[in-house]
Amino acid sequence: MTTDFLIIGAGAIGLTSAQTLLKAGYRVTLVESGAVGQEASWAGGGILSPLCSWDYQESVTGLAHRSMGMFAETAAMLKDATGVDTEYRRCGMLLLPPYPAQQATQWCAQHQFSCEPVAISDYLLGQHESGMLLPEVAQVRNPRLLNALRKHVEMLGGEILEQHEVKQLEITGDRVSAIHTTQGRLSADAYIVAAGAWSKSLLGEHALNIEIRPIRGQILLFKFEVQPFSQVLLKENLYFIPRNDGHVLVGSTLEDVGFDKSTTTEAHDDLMARICEVFPEWAGLQPVRHWAGFRPGSPDNIPTIGRHPQVDNLYINSGHFRYGVTMSLASAELLYNEIAGNPQPIPVEDYRWQ
Repeated sequence: MTTDFLIIGAGAIGLTSAQTLLKAGYRVTLVESGAVGQEASWAGGGILSPLCSWDYQESVTGLAHRSMGMFAETAAMLKDATGVDTEYRRCGMLLLPPYPAQQATQWCAQHQFSCEPVAISDYLLGQHESGMLLPEVAQVRNPRLLNALRKHVEMLGGEILEQHEVKQLEITGDRVSAIHTTQGRLSADAYIVAAGAWSKSLLGEHALNIEIRPIRGQILLFKFEVQPFSQVLLKENLYFIPRNDGHVLVGSTLEDVGFDKSTTTEAHDDLMARICEVFPEWAGLQPVRHWAGFRPGSPDNIPTIGRHPQVDNLYINSGHFRYGVTMSLASAELLYNEIAGNPQPIPVEDYRWQ
């Protein structure tokens, strides 16, 4: 196998990194320990926004909002190229009280991001409080996005190797010479780690100061005959994501329990209790599905993107915590710019590998 870049991990981050490099003319191979896009990228809800941008540092919101601005064009391109509708739509997000109205309004004004106070009764029957609408927030259906990205990567000439768990990096001097997988030894000119929650353990001693660990999130899925509302709803840290076909995702938990993907009765009961505070009439409903995934948790939600400070041909694009899909397009852009020596569109110091 002859390839310029070997990307470890074929979730949203790995696939968008591959797509960007392939479009620039590089030869790219992705290796995935299981099946393409079946970990955090699949398990997430697909809200294309930090839940509340004013809760985060500029290094999170700057990257997220740049990426958010790229999604409409990318979704249209993917549909034209692959025939797959990612169900991208700018549905807006409705904040239910309590929330810091003054802080939110100030942040939105400073960042030219639309927000408007609204009567919740205009959107939800039986609700009589005031809320805030963020009309620019969009969503995407994660499994469809991953399917489209995979097809596009393959159409561009990328090779994807599933069931290739990476066991070891082979490093000679200041370069990676190969990786050892459960299916054999593979080599390339350069290597990109995009393995999400597994990135730190995969790198071992070469992780240096990277702090990426699995944070379990559990989500409930409901199905209605008719879509009950059209905006994403957010009440504190509980979100409701309505799909076009009547499904509604509700989540999620934040659990530091290692690599344990179990779903729990405790999480189900806690989510149902919080759901019923918003919609008492949902009390008798049973979710049609309950699943868990591992977010690649990182300090302050800030990912690491760029070249290893000691290993010349080793790069990382990982640690996006809750916002891997949201940040994926801009993260791929920043990584490509570093590889190509291009100017960066936003400050990148906070993402550097230390």
